[in-house]
Formats: sequence, structure tokens, C-alpha cells
Amino acid sequence: MFFDEAKIYVKSGDGGRGMVSFRREKHVPRGGPDGGDGGNGGSIVFVVNPKINSLVQYHRQIHHRAEDGKNGHRAKRTGATADDLRLQVPPGTLIRDADTGDLLADLIEPEQEFVLLQGGRGGRGNTHFANSVDQAPRVAERGEPGEERWVYLELKMIADVGLVGMPNAGKSTLLSVISAARPKIADYPFTTLHPNLGVVELNDDKMLVFADIPGLIEGAAQGIGLGHDFLRHIERTRVLIHLLDGSDPEPLENWAAINQELALYDAGLESKPQLVVLNKMDLHDTIAWEPLVAEEVAKKGYEFCSISAVTGQGVREMLQRVWHLVEAAPDPRQAITSDELIVIRPELDENAFTIEQLDEQTWRIVGVRIERVAAMTYWEYSATVRRFQRILESMGISAALEKAGIQAGHMVQIGQQELEWSEG
Repeated sequence: MFFDEAKIYVKSGDGGRGMVSFRREKHVPRGGPDGGDGGNGGSIVFVVNPKINSLVQYHRQIHHRAEDGKNGHRAKRTGATADDLRLQVPPGTLIRDADTGDLLADLIEPEQEFVLLQGGRGGRGNTHFANSVDQAPRVAERGEPGEERWVYLELKMIADVGLVGMPNAGKSTLLSVISAARPKIADYPFTTLHPNLGVVELNDDKMLVFADIPGLIEGAAQGIGLGHDFLRHIERTRVLIHLLDGSDPEPLENWAAINQELALYDAGLESKPQLVVLNKMDLHDTIAWEPLVAEEVAKKGYEFCSISAVTGQGVREMLQRVWHLVEAAPDPRQAITSDELIVIRPELDENAFTIEQLDEQTWRIVGVRIERVAAMTYWEYSATVRRFQRILESMGISAALEKAGIQAGHMVQIGQQELEWSEG
């Protein structure tokens, strides 16, 4: 089974906790704070590996979590930063938000890297909070929580040439003749159950990547047959070889039907450069068809040639013509530019916040900075709680809540924290 789609859950690592600690040495009175910072959590990074050609590993494992940063230590020792979780994908992988369908990344080039989720920042130890007024602060920060989301992976194969046509037109046979690919070949419909890639070397400096797309039938664009699952793999090819079965009684009708399916799936596919190739010239019936097929193809403005994939007749000449078509065709891999990608971390006013009253005694505060501060606060230390209250006041949140009508004893939700409001 060929895996070209997957839905996975990813989470970057939480930052390590900063430490509240003081020097306690025999001959160093009032040694002062020495709590170290926490290490940063690992990020989620997608890496393009050209040796991979499917998304099968993401069907075997759906949940992917980066490691958390280590906690800070005494003597100002910083906790270790966690390694990034590097998820390898094949060239041509698109990453979309699973909820909205927004495109987040289009990974094409080998070794290309994309940081999807940034690891959480490590919390600061109490050494950062010492000042002339408070020289022994019992204040530190927890690590910043990592990010998480569900994403949808979709593979669109990267190939120079796509082989399309009806089942049993001879696409797999042709691919096995011109490359080292060894697709399964037999005399029954739908032999090819998934796309096959083959590298064709014309000479020392000419090389083409061919993709054998499973046979299409009428109605494929609406989900009929096997080929509809793989039409997306044609989008990234520069040129199409439309292989016609010369032993079929209606090769021209089949050609028109497949072209219609390509247009129904994506209007751009119909206008893609196409070389129409009549296969099975080793058969007498095919030889009889050749003049009529060549005439009709020429009328439609397409290039035409005839071959026998079994005997090799005309194959070398066909490859030379394909090479020239590929050289002249634009690279469709550049169709999606970075400007069209969704900005995962858009520029936001971190100090902005909104207040919502959930019921008579419950309020919710939403804001980037205040939610992060709440998540990084040590609620067990009175000094850090007082610091949080000062931040509420400095950001104008306390005044906004009072203006909205909050009363003592009401509950306030900030991120994952639920706090009781008190006067003064």
C-alpha cells in the first residue's frame, strides 16, 4: 500500500524550570542567589530526505513530541537544552493545518528544513531577579510551555515526466525498460497500485525522473477507479507522456477521456506539455492505427511519436524528444512561493489582551504575554505571585477587570490557570 497522506500530532518541548537557590558556603555569608536557568525545549523540525518516497512512517506513529529542556541547577548552572525532533519527509511534502487546511509549508528541495513548532524557552533562575532593593529574591520562572497542533501531510511526487494513460497501456513496462525501476507487471487491469519512480539517464549529463501514475479511467476525477488517489502526483511534473494502447479498439477515445479527467481534476494539467505516444508497435493492429492517431493528435496541437516498449522500437527517439520538452517547460515546483505560505507565527502585539465574562462569577483573559507569564509563574512562592500581580497592574489588566465589574471571590482563567480575584 502506498502512503501519500497522513494526519499527525506534533508538540515541541517545554522549557526547563529556573531554580530558586542561594549560595550556602561556610565562609561566604550572604552568598546571594545562584539559581540557574532552565534549558530550552526541543523544536519540531521537518527535514526533506530524498531517500524517502512515502509517508508510511507517519501511519505507524502518529504522535511526535520533542524533549523538554532540563531544569536549572545550583551554582548558576543552566539546564541542558533539549535536542530538536527532526521529522524526515520525502521531497514534495505539503504541511497543512489539520483544522483549517491552511498551507504551512511546501517542502521541495533535498535537505530543506522547516521549523514548524518552536521549543519553549527555559525559565530564568533567581539570579536574574536580584536588585538593590531585593538582594535575595525568591523569584524564578517555570519553563515556557511548548507549542502543539495537529497537521496534515500530503505528498505530491517530484518528477520531470509523468506517465499517464489507461490501465494496461504499457506504462510500467516502459518505465522498466528505460530505468532501473522494477514495477510489478502483469496482464490484468490496475497492475500498478501506487506511483513508481524511475531515473532515466540519457547520457552523462542528461537525467530525467519519470513517475508511472496508476492507470486512469473515465470518472477518475470524481473518485472512480484507482487513479483518482494519485492525480495529485501529476501536478509537479513538467511534461506528460500520454501513453496510448495500440491494441485497444478505441485509442483516440481513450486519449480524449483521460485528457478530460486531467482537466476536471485541475485545469492546469490539460495545458501541461504533453507527448502523445502510441505503444505496442510490435502488433499489427497498432501499425494500422498509427496514421489516423498521428493525424488526430497533430490537429489538437500535441507532439506525437510511436514506440514498442517491449522491443525498444522508437524508445530512444522518444526520450530525446521528452528531454527537449522538459528543458523548455517551466518548473511547476516553483508555483507555490514563500509569499503564499501561511505565517505560522504572525507578528502580534504580545501585550494585547481581551477579557470575556463566562458567567456571573467567571472571567477569562486571553493574551500572548499574560498567558505565557501565567504558565511560567511559580504559584507556590509568594514572591512570584506578587510579581504576577504587579505584571497584571502594569499591563492594565487589573484596571480593565475592575472596570468590567469583577468582584472579590470571582474566578479568573488565564491559560491553564484558574485564580481567585481578591481586592487590593
